[in-house]
Amino acid sequence: MVQPYRRRRLVGVRHRVVFGSVEGVKQGLAPPGWQINTAFIARVNLTIRQPVAAVGRRVITLGTGEAGVRQQLAVYHVYDNCCLPHPSLRRPLLQPDPTNGMGAATGWYPCTPAMAAGLTAPVWTLREGVLCRVPPWHQPQEGEVGAERDARGVEWAGDAHKQVKKAQ
Repeated sequence: MVQPYRRRRLVGVRHRVVFGSVEGVKQGLAPPGWQINTAFIARVNLTIRQPVAAVGRRVITLGTGEAGVRQQLAVYHVYDNCCLPHPSLRRPLLQPDPTNGMGAATGWYPCTPAMAAGLTAPVWTLREGVLCRVPPWHQPQEGEVGAERDARGVEWAGDAHKQVKKAQ
């Protein structure tokens, strides 16, 4: 969204799509009845700017180059989608978990966006997210010698593979 200003007043709004096409964006937003607006773009920018120091305003960080920013964004996306349970996605438990002592019983099961999409079974730790290696392009065919992979083609390293297998 490009917002030209003249004398500290907004004089217009233009939509600029960086990835994809304008028609593709409109098709994606049409079913729920949404449209691109300033508040939506500002919310997304703020959501990313807070945890990723390299895209913050007026900051001096080690990741000022493109590679550093990409690395910080990758860690943020793994954390947000696989490690951080979102309150709006939580699932009710069939029977509340009792507590050992004082406090209320837990009635909800935490859920991340990756769990809601069916990509992972448990909530990951950040260590598991960093140790998960996803091959960038080449997917080994059946019978090809390679690393152990799960049903989605994700290669696992360290303890994360064992924990996901136990949870499933």
